[in-house]
Amino acid sequence: MKIATFEIEGQARTGALTADGALLDLAAASGAARAPLFATMLSIIENEEAALDVAAGLLAADRGDHLHALDAVRLLAPLPVPNSIRDFANFELHTLQALEASMRTRAASQPDPEAAYASYKASGAYNLPPIWYERPFYFKGNRMTCSGHGATIRWPRFTNTMDYEVECAAIIGRRGVDIAVEDARAHIFGYTIYNDFSARDEQVRDQQFRMGPSKGKDFDTGNAFGPWIVTRDEFSDPGSAKMESRINGDVQGRGRLGDMQHSFEQIIAFVSRDETLYPGDVLGSGTMGNGCGFETGRYLEPGDVIELTVEGIGTLTNIIGEKRC
Repeated sequence: MKIATFEIEGQARTGALTADGALLDLAAASGAARAPLFATMLSIIENEEAALDVAAGLLAADRGDHLHALDAVRLLAPLPVPNSIRDFANFELHTLQALEASMRTRAASQPDPEAAYASYKASGAYNLPPIWYERPFYFKGNRMTCSGHGATIRWPRFTNTMDYEVECAAIIGRRGVDIAVEDARAHIFGYTIYNDFSARDEQVRDQQFRMGPSKGKDFDTGNAFGPWIVTRDEFSDPGSAKMESRINGDVQGRGRLGDMQHSFEQIIAFVSRDETLYPGDVLGSGTMGNGCGFETGRYLEPGDVIELTVEGIGTLTNIIGEKRC
């Protein structure tokens, strides 16, 4: 099942995508007694079994009532305010290429860029450490800065280099702590596409202190999710899903979700060690190889339309806003 949060007439609603590509307003279709199940996406997630059973029945019985065309609504982030956001560095090709790009970007600001680059390279500070292969690494994002499909991404005043990142995200549906790898999939409610927008020049500054990223990632509208959440039963084989990015229709990179160094199940087992995971926690897969301008050299410009596609989920589209003084 594909479930979205949408806005119509100034009100946020939850809807299930029909076979014809319309949105069934779940609260309106369910009647007063069951409407609270569908008040928000978090309500659906927290009451997963009951809510999805009712929603499946509503879809099966639909006679055309309480439907909205996709072009008649504004899609919001499926989970407008996640409980938390953790984003991982989890694709080897991306990580290696990003380290190289970071080294060259930092060196370019020095009086003798080639000498600086050689010094950084020789220091080993930008090498991928062996421990990366042994455990997943992540940072925590700002859960209050989410935007949805079709949204315009505001260009932060403090950056000249806006970038995108192709990711998939898993949404936790069931609370748990010390979750075993073999039990972890049952704790996933579903999956969505994640564009982790980055102020790349600022991020390079952040990471000189070996901490962060901070302002390189934290700005309003910078965490884009959508267009909806696909429940885990419908996205049964994430590892086979193909991924692609396009700017103004031109393909920038292709990859596969199965290239993750650590699976979502392994990530859940790692994060939940002596730490409870809650419904509405979001776990980003990390950026696929060649999944951002930092790797390909094609950064975003005002007015660009950036599309991220994950097979089995759909396409998340955003527009880049104008530079601001």
